[in-house]
Amino acid sequence: MKDKYVAYIGSYSYTGNARGITVCDVDVEKGLFTKRCEVDVDNSSYLAASPDGKTLYSIADEGVVSFRILENGSLSRLNLANIRGMRGCQLSVDPDGKYLYVAGYHDGKATVMHLNPDGSVGSVAAGVFHKGLGSVADRKFRPHVSCVRITPDGNYIMVADLGMDVLKVYRMSDTEGEMLLVDTISCDLESAPRHFIFSADGKYMYLMYEVANIIDVYTYETGPKVPKLERIQRIDSMGKRHSQFTAACAIRLSSDEKYLYCSNAGDDTISVYSRDAATGMLEMLCCLPVSGEYPKDLAVFPDNKHVAAINHETGSVTFFAVDYEQGLLIMCANPVYVDEPNCCEIVKLHPEE
Repeated sequence: MKDKYVAYIGSYSYTGNARGITVCDVDVEKGLFTKRCEVDVDNSSYLAASPDGKTLYSIADEGVVSFRILENGSLSRLNLANIRGMRGCQLSVDPDGKYLYVAGYHDGKATVMHLNPDGSVGSVAAGVFHKGLGSVADRKFRPHVSCVRITPDGNYIMVADLGMDVLKVYRMSDTEGEMLLVDTISCDLESAPRHFIFSADGKYMYLMYEVANIIDVYTYETGPKVPKLERIQRIDSMGKRHSQFTAACAIRLSSDEKYLYCSNAGDDTISVYSRDAATGMLEMLCCLPVSGEYPKDLAVFPDNKHVAAINHETGSVTFFAVDYEQGLLIMCANPVYVDEPNCCEIVKLHPEE
C-alpha cells in the first residue's frame, strides 16, 4: 500500500468563511490537495504535528487546541489548554513528544507546555516574558517572540524575538516553572529574526530574517553550560532584482534535507536552495512567483518534488512541481481556495494499532 497523507491548513476565522482548520487529502504524485472538511478553531494561526504523527496542535485565541489524528486523517478534539498569555504565533513539539513550545508575538512570551501520554496538552511547565525595547519601528519597539524550539541536543530552548532582534538561549531550571537565560545572540538591528530550523543531524541551524530578507547559516555544537553557534554563511531570501517591499515568511527543509525553501510576501515568491549536507551551505537555484499574494507559509510534499504556497491575502493554495536542475517552479494543479490561510502541515497517516 502507498503511504497516505493529509494536509491541515490553519486559517483566521474572525473574518471570511473559514472555520479554523481545513482538512485536505494529499495527492503526492500529482502535487495537489483536495478539500475534505473544516474543523472549528478560533483563529488557527499555526499548526504542528507530534513526532509520531498521531496528534495535531493548533494555536487558538483561548490557548492551544489538541486533536487526535484518526486513521483516515479526520480530527477528533482532545482538549484546549490555556497558555497564560495572549494568542501565540508559532508552535513546535519536543522530539520525544513530552513538551510543546509556544511563541507569543503579541505579548513577547515563550511558553513550555507539558504533553500528556495521550497527546493532549497539559499544564504550563515554564514560561518567560521578554522585556526591553526593540529597534523595528513598525513593530512598536517591543518584544515579539516569533519562534521557539528545543535545540538538537535537547539541552536548551532557543527563542527568536523579531521585535528585539535577538536569539535567546534558555535551559529549564532544576525546579519546574523557570527558564534560565544562558546566552543572548544579537542580530543586526531592524533585521527581525523570524523563524529558525535545525538540520536532522543537529549540526546546522538556518535562521530567516523577516525584514532583512536574508537567511543565516550557523554551525551548532552543544556545550555543558551554553551551546556554540557560529555563522558560516549569509544568503538573500529572494533574487536581487525583486521587490524591495518584502517580508520573508517561512522556511522549510525537504525531507531528505537536500533542499531548503523560503517564502517571501510582498515579492510573492518562493526561493529554492540546494543544501550541501557536509558543509550545511546553501546555493540559490531559483526565486519565482507563486501566483498568489502573501505566501505566509509553504508546504513541501513528501516526494520532495512538489511545493504548495499558502497565500494569505488571496486566500489560495497554489501548487508547483520543482525542477531542481533547471531552477524552475512549474504550476501543476488548480489552486485550492481557503479564506486567510496562515500555515500548513502535511502528516503521514498511521493505521490504528
